[in-house]
Amino acid sequence: MFSSSLLLQILACAIYNNWWPMLSALMYVLVPMPCMFFGGGNTEYLLSRDGGGWIDAAKFLTGASAVGSIAIPIILRHAHLISTGAMMIEFMSFFIFVGTVMCFHRANLEDEW
Repeated sequence: MFSSSLLLQILACAIYNNWWPMLSALMYVLVPMPCMFFGGGNTEYLLSRDGGGWIDAAKFLTGASAVGSIAIPIILRHAHLISTGAMMIEFMSFFIFVGTVMCFHRANLEDEW
């Protein structure tokens, strides 16, 4: 699933011969960083209500990165730097990426693996 998300990301750029949509791929790299740095690589803190300075910072940065993944294609379309088709392909890529992350999170929570 992750590879199809990256394929759509590259196709959004290659089909329209415009590499601005690749800017949102930067957010794909930034989304897991707060989990790795502040959460110790564990994703269970995202669903808990427990707080603390670093845990709250990680939740905020994860949310800001996720919103940025959707906002960047919209901003690029509004500035007429990309076409509507490229923006739609970017959204499809994002939702496949989110589905991949949710499947990984679900599989990571189960102890039976």
